[in-house]
Amino acid sequence: MHKDVPWQEMPTLREVQQQETAVSASNKPNWTGWVLVLLVLGGWETAVFVTQTPVYLVPAPSAIGRTLIANWWPLWQAGLVTLAEAAGGLVLGTAVGLALAVLITFWQRLEQGIMSLALLIKSTPIIAIAPILTIWLGFGPAPKVIITALLTFFPVLINALSGFRAVEPALLDWMRSLNATPQEIFVYVRWPGARPFLFAALRVVAPLAMIGAVVAEWMGASTGLGRQMWLAYTNLNMPSLFAAVVVLTVLSTAVYQLLLRIEARALFWQKAE
Repeated sequence: MHKDVPWQEMPTLREVQQQETAVSASNKPNWTGWVLVLLVLGGWETAVFVTQTPVYLVPAPSAIGRTLIANWWPLWQAGLVTLAEAAGGLVLGTAVGLALAVLITFWQRLEQGIMSLALLIKSTPIIAIAPILTIWLGFGPAPKVIITALLTFFPVLINALSGFRAVEPALLDWMRSLNATPQEIFVYVRWPGARPFLFAALRVVAPLAMIGAVVAEWMGASTGLGRQMWLAYTNLNMPSLFAAVVVLTVLSTAVYQLLLRIEARALFWQKAE
């Protein structure tokens, strides 16, 4: 049955106007970041022109832009190779970290051994492992994927484990009072509660995956952005080196934004709350 809303609870005209103003302001594009980027690029271009800095030391943004236009296809081909390697390593690292977190959740006796091994791998410099894996596995994508997975699995393990444990004791007691099995508690309570923690970890490790793939390519590869950077470095071709960095930055930003969109759809209920 319809119930009239008391006049005291109805918003005033001023409150409605303030809400409309806030909504319209939030929908307006924010140009501050772009203006700041343009100012930095303009200052960079001016400084290089005034100081007559050699191009093999610091290239002007205009020189980098010309290189991007002239070599856009090889750069983007290399970027897609690096992106594929990073995605493979990210998926593998996430799967391993998540699996280890599940094992610890069900069998806490394994925690000390698993965490000790994980910390050992985390503490080992990737730059020292990359040449070994390249010698063992060759110059294909396999060592790049493994190196990227080694970089990404630890944050996923820590965040997933924290999410599985961040459950209210009262909720666990209620599930146990219903004679729920540990598997049912995991599926209906622990896993939904851990998803925000998991997405937080993915936001951190996604850019790391791109960096890990590039570092692995520096150690030996036939293609990829790391290979492009290495060739530019050995030839003192700074515009090409900076152009590869620009492509890497664009791809990393795109991956990060994609994760934000996926998170917003997967965790819509959290935003609603």
